Amino acid sequence: MRKILSSIFLILGLGIFSTEAQTIETFKNRLAQPVGAEAARVTATEHGDAARAVAADSKQVGRYRFRGYRVCIFFDNGQTARAEAVEAKSKFEENFPEIPVYMVYENPYFKVTVGNCLTSEEAIILKEHVSGLFPKAFFKKEELTAADLLR
Repeated sequence: MRKILSSIFLILGLGIFSTEAQTIETFKNRLAQPVGAEAARVTATEHGDAARAVAADSKQVGRYRFRGYRVCIFFDNGQTARAEAVEAKSKFEENFPEIPVYMVYENPYFKVTVGNCLTSEEAIILKEHVSGLFPKAFFKKEELTAADLLR
């Protein structure tokens, strides 16, 4: 279980916030860049064959699922909910192209969620990041897979 959790955390380095080159080195470089007025320095270290393990898991039919978080930017069931969901998704993709976005219909609601966060802290940071454009955004628990983290 410890190896699985270690691998999951390392998956984060494979592109949770980017669809560009999915390498840990790219992730390390992105983490090293300051965000906003506050500067921070983060060092990420790859352990063992984490990238290979994640790639193998993402190809399996019965993928390992674990609890994570996403930020919900749209949630409605009105007559125009579908059009509004598509609009929210497009607006988000335009402003945050590096963050994955998901639109689903769960009867009777259209939902648009973003990101693949492993911790509630990550989800809170993402929520604050997008709340300028989506002031009603909130984070919620989701079931994620290793393949989700590769997006």
